[in-house]
Amino acid sequence: QVQLVESGGGLVQAGGSLRLSCAASGRTFSDYSMAWFRQAPGKEREVVAAISRGGGSTHYADSVKGRFTISRDNAKNTVYLQMNSLKPEDTAVYYCAADSGAIWRPTQDRLYDYWGQGTQVTVSS
Repeated sequence: QVQLVESGGGLVQAGGSLRLSCAASGRTFSDYSMAWFRQAPGKEREVVAAISRGGGSTHYADSVKGRFTISRDNAKNTVYLQMNSLKPEDTAVYYCAADSGAIWRPTQDRLYDYWGQGTQVTVSS
């Protein structure tokens, strides 16, 4: 079992920045690829960014490329999402997820084994 706890969400003006953190516990963190998903009201959940087990590979949604950066610190069992140049359309609940699969398929949300409780990000115009 893996427990994931997100933090760092909040209210920010357009153009501002936030840094989300997701602390993992329970199993060997480096055994899991990690991702951030988000879900806005009335919309489907979508992958925002993902990172492989060792951190050598990353994936980003087109809508956040150049603005968001995912990173991980396996020594601290934590994955981060640095969000810059935030836009009102980035408003959503952001979820951290962990995937134990041997094949990295970052966009397949059904493959993720564990999910955090979510943290709200609100960007005002």
